[in-house]
Amino acid sequence: MTAKVLCVGIATQDQIYAVEAMPDRPDKFRASDLAIIGGGTAATAAFAVARLGGEAMLASRLGDDKTGSDILAELEAERVDCSLLRRYPGHRSPSSAVMVDPQGERLVVCYADRSLPEEASHLPERLPSGVGAVLGDVSWIEGAKRLFAAARSAGVLRLIDGDRVVEDADYFDSATHIAYSAATLRRLTGVEDLAAGLAMLARRAANWLAVTDGPRGTWFTENGAIVREPAPAVAAVDTLGAGDVFHGALALALAEGRPERDGVRFANAAAALKCTRFGGRAGTPSRAEVEAFMRGSG
Repeated sequence: MTAKVLCVGIATQDQIYAVEAMPDRPDKFRASDLAIIGGGTAATAAFAVARLGGEAMLASRLGDDKTGSDILAELEAERVDCSLLRRYPGHRSPSSAVMVDPQGERLVVCYADRSLPEEASHLPERLPSGVGAVLGDVSWIEGAKRLFAAARSAGVLRLIDGDRVVEDADYFDSATHIAYSAATLRRLTGVEDLAAGLAMLARRAANWLAVTDGPRGTWFTENGAIVREPAPAVAAVDTLGAGDVFHGALALALAEGRPERDGVRFANAAAALKCTRFGGRAGTPSRAEVEAFMRGSG
């Protein structure tokens, strides 16, 4: 049976420019390539779940503009169930301008309509049938908390993509699993060493914790210790969306019943492969590609 993951949070449209170097002054710069494609933490995770062979659902908020229509059409073309996505008349959909340099590093300027309603009463109180994991980001916490409550009642795991520092302890306490970005963990703890910072959080946490560290892999809690799963070595072309692909792949692996270490290994491989391709989440690999890559790099 195919595992189903419900992602909740932001969906955007990205304009991605390949540049020779990151701009360091006000001026005109030429791009060598351009990709216009959907993005956003939750939406890209859902896209990755679908591309990796799972069933993906997305709960999100968009405006009723052309950008929103393009975002929705692309997700539905990838077989993402968007029945829990709501569009709001008179509002603008999120978008980003992204510059990617030859090393794959990116600079992102995001826009989100702050007047988009936060309330989430339209989301179901009971989890949709078959959902094996709920993945929430930190862009729409009201929506994520409502679906986490439904998941908790159903005994379904709840994973947070902690890519920014937010002040909502109840939300983070309600998760069974949290995977932070390196920058977020350092801001939270004031500790540069990620293993030490994660150990600091783990001492007062009841949930499974992890932190992604790009090409250096992922640190996570296991049997009372902090351990690391290395990332496969690749020549990075574009890191945009790699963390979102990681979280989608991890949520899918956990929904399939895999142990956390196996899930991290699978997610590391999916994110690494994505980094070898320009175009944001367009570079998300298929399940067959990830499995072949893991056999070859293992």
